[in-house]
Amino acid sequence: MGRLVKVGEVGDLSPGEGKVVDAGGKEVALFNVGGTLYAIGNSCAHRGGPLAEGKVNGTTVTCNWHGWTFDLPSGISPLNPVAKVPSYRVDMQGKDIFVELP
Repeated sequence: MGRLVKVGEVGDLSPGEGKVVDAGGKEVALFNVGGTLYAIGNSCAHRGGPLAEGKVNGTTVTCNWHGWTFDLPSGISPLNPVAKVPSYRVDMQGKDIFVELP
């Protein structure tokens, strides 16, 4: 098990919203999809676009820069399975949101 880093509280992120959080010095995109939280690296594997600003459809986020998509649970791009961004486990403890870093 990795190290848990607090990145916010439940009320910080509404369903359907994504935002950038600092997880121990790492820029992480945190998403709320129908009450389930997902965390992936914020930098698109294609050209480094900010994934937290992307459009979420189900459990997929589309980068605003060039349209690359990434699966939120795994970080893998269905367009190019070799392209991947880091994905992180999210843990809720009371009202606090934690991301597990390796």
